[in-house]
Amino acid sequence: MSRHTLSVLVEDKPGVLTRVSGLFARRAFNIHSLAVGPTEHPGISRMTVVVDLEDVPLEQVTKQLNKLVQVIKIVELEPETSVGRQLMLVKVDTTHETRSSVVEIVNLFRAHVVDVNTDSLVVEVVGTHDKLTALLTALEPYGIKEIVKSGIIAIGRGPKSITDSKTLPQFRHSLTTAA
Repeated sequence: MSRHTLSVLVEDKPGVLTRVSGLFARRAFNIHSLAVGPTEHPGISRMTVVVDLEDVPLEQVTKQLNKLVQVIKIVELEPETSVGRQLMLVKVDTTHETRSSVVEIVNLFRAHVVDVNTDSLVVEVVGTHDKLTALLTALEPYGIKEIVKSGIIAIGRGPKSITDSKTLPQFRHSLTTAA
């Protein structure tokens, strides 16, 4: 199985996320992670989709995505030429005796305690999958009550941007004239 990270620029309109995720579901492509947010350009959102593919070439996925009217541009982000991160919140069991040990581990991972209770701490950490897994392993002996993770977000390294294209000025023009 191969895992691919796609950065997809889409029109910021209702129903676009449903159409994109529905396309993956209909084709039986497994979405490992999905994160969506606004870009520096009004009217355009960016989806970071991490997809697992077994027998289907990535080209088939991108062709299917390009058929959607709301998709503006698709770029595969290679691990060597991009930076990807994930946010995780972890609720950890603590006692008066174990709290300082847990905080020490949190500090080693450059994570942050964002909530303190008499019998638990909530820890916030941002990093790669490996960093998050290592932190969970270190905290496991104390008791993990709850975990929540965001989808992976990723961006290409260097000065080049996914929005450095002749496509976007045309798209932005069509947004302003259509209103």
